Amino acid sequence: MNYEMAIAAFGIGIVIGLTGMGGGALMTPTLVLLFNVPPLTAVSSDLVVSAATKPVGTVVHMRNGTIHWKIVLWLVVGSVPAAFCGALVIAWVGPLAGVSEFVKTALGVVLLIAAAGLVGRAYLTLRQNMTGQASAAGPSGNDIAVRVVPTVLVGVIGGLVVGLTSVGSGSLVIIALMTMYPLLTANRLVGTDLAQAVPLVIAAAAGHLLFGDVDWSVVAPLLVGSIPGAYFGARLSSRASAGLVRRALALVLLTAGLKMLGVSNLFTLVGSGVALVGGTVGWMLVRTRYGLKATNWQDRRAGV
Repeated sequence: MNYEMAIAAFGIGIVIGLTGMGGGALMTPTLVLLFNVPPLTAVSSDLVVSAATKPVGTVVHMRNGTIHWKIVLWLVVGSVPAAFCGALVIAWVGPLAGVSEFVKTALGVVLLIAAAGLVGRAYLTLRQNMTGQASAAGPSGNDIAVRVVPTVLVGVIGGLVVGLTSVGSGSLVIIALMTMYPLLTANRLVGTDLAQAVPLVIAAAAGHLLFGDVDWSVVAPLLVGSIPGAYFGARLSSRASAGLVRRALALVLLTAGLKMLGVSNLFTLVGSGVALVGGTVGWMLVRTRYGLKATNWQDRRAGV
């Protein structure tokens, strides 16, 4: 067994446990960039791992009653067939353009979108908290009217992206949910997104088992590392700053996305540095606009 791969999966599992996201967005580029796994094999193998690990978090949210099942239903209506078809698209495009290059390019684009999505999610969460939108949903949030057609369309797009790249079940779909259902509380958003991701990744994994390139020598160390890592991360989540981890994750997604698109090391380094400095300063300005201290650390010292 590849112990280095298992250790990397353990670290990624911790991030998943802390933030509820980052599985495909981190695991797949790690396999491609650090372990030289072919892109299609990385996507296919990661989806199989996700299908085995996603239900664990869903059970926790089921017990806590933090899942909006009607939204899950309509997301699944769109996402499950689209996710399965993602593997069919790869099989069709492969002979025309080269499957590895197609998946690598698609993954790079999705990683950049996911990085932007994390920033958007953080801003929307801050705005909800400061304007009191989240609390307006009531104790359960189940009275929120479901927008059927837009929800199904989000499921279709999210499912297709996940089927193609293994990225998006946590990083992209939840952004759309926050936009369409601003009255959902944060924990219900996460629970709903996680619940819809279970059949989504199972369908995508099934498609890749039939038409993709699953490598069980890759799957085994990923499972060995990611499952205990995710458990450990969940235990740490009550003490560590998830916001700090999300910002680090956004930077990693940006860097990995640029590399997947063939950007030079120098430009990637400069772009990541500019994003780090600019993003930090920009976020401090956003916080002060809403009457907060520039950093969480200052808030804690002030007793906010």
